[in-house]
Amino acid sequence: MANFKLTISDIKGKSVSKELKDSDANPLLGLQLGNETDASVVGLTGKLKLTGGSDKSGVPMRNDVHGAARKKVLLSKGVGLQDAEYGQRKRKLMRGNTISEEIYQVNCKFDGELPVEAPTEESTEEKTEDKKE
Repeated sequence: MANFKLTISDIKGKSVSKELKDSDANPLLGLQLGNETDASVVGLTGKLKLTGGSDKSGVPMRNDVHGAARKKVLLSKGVGLQDAEYGQRKRKLMRGNTISEEIYQVNCKFDGELPVEAPTEESTEEKTEDKKE
């Protein structure tokens, strides 16, 4: 029973959030950061490259930590370490680079442009009513 929130960014910098549940999320299980998968999982044509993510408690995934488990890692720079001075190292809790059922959010990079959604009639009607008032 895997549930993921996918944040998909395209080459122009636009990002979209999608939610995958149960059988739709199964193709992502076991993939590692840096791997590419087919974008048909989210209804797009092209490829998605996995770039990062975090678990339910906000522990970030890190590319150089192998496996799917949480580990305490000694860091000097990079993902998960903020405001480190020169020469300073900290031991921080990180999640491995493999997507498992404990992962909550997955960040992806789409190799094309995301489609622009046309405004619906309801939203344009609401805007004209707001202007009248």
